[in-house]
Amino acid sequence: MAIGRDRIETMIKGISFLRPASSAAEYERLTSFFAALGFTPGKGWNEESSRGASFLAPLGNLEFVDGAMPSASDVLIEVTQLDAVREACLAWFRGQGEEAAAKVAAIADTDWKSRLFTVEAAPGKLFSFWEWSDPLKGKPLAIEGDLSAEGMRFAIVAARWNAVITDRLLDGALDALLRSGAARRHIEIVRVPGAWEVPAAARTLAERVNAKGGPLDAIITLGCLIRGETAHYEAIYNEVARGIGQSQQETGIPHAFGVLTCETLEQALNRAGVKAGNKGFEAAVAAIEMVSLRRKLLENESAGEGA
Repeated sequence: MAIGRDRIETMIKGISFLRPASSAAEYERLTSFFAALGFTPGKGWNEESSRGASFLAPLGNLEFVDGAMPSASDVLIEVTQLDAVREACLAWFRGQGEEAAAKVAAIADTDWKSRLFTVEAAPGKLFSFWEWSDPLKGKPLAIEGDLSAEGMRFAIVAARWNAVITDRLLDGALDALLRSGAARRHIEIVRVPGAWEVPAAARTLAERVNAKGGPLDAIITLGCLIRGETAHYEAIYNEVARGIGQSQQETGIPHAFGVLTCETLEQALNRAGVKAGNKGFEAAVAAIEMVSLRRKLLENESAGEGA
């Protein structure tokens, strides 16, 4: 049976390139490196004979080259903020206690109207990151936050109620912060009885910063509400969401929202790392990005005033 071209195109789902790790230690190293750069984790696998860590990107290309290869690596990763990505790479190497300059090349111009640098994430494992020299490419230029938490300070407010869920969320948030370069001593953890108490603790932390100039850049709020456990589920959720949002708006300190609202315990477990990702990890990543974005916006404002 003949299959038309349009049918074939709809059948194509994705493309994967497998890179073997020489050892379990190198596997852990490479997965840590790409996770620290903010790649979206895929499903991966873990079988008796092998395991795999998958990382996703919005766009995948299979390109064939006739002539000289354009870089020292056969894996090219397009990014939008090359300088920030390089800083994140350097921070990761420093976090490993290694000399970063020898592993991360300087950014250089290419002959195809782009800028590029190459990283040796593990011995013999080279990856090149690049961006167009003209970042607009017909699109409006946007200010975005970076995903390096180096030098940032965070507070995590986590509810004890439904601890089987919130402990997983807390682990996910800590994992994201530490992988992204935050120092453990720069993370303050506050435990409260339940989700209802989360906004009050978050507001106190935010006001402490404004009153005393305390060293805190963002607050990550974690909790879990399950409809089947309370008749006033929606009333509690609305007040928790309103309180966290109001604290952020009135104090100016970024608050990341990681309070789950689920119908069942199974749904909550899935969203705490079982099947649907870990919302604590996602909330921490959002906090990192918002701190970076806030700093950029304030820097732009100061630059405008000085002009």
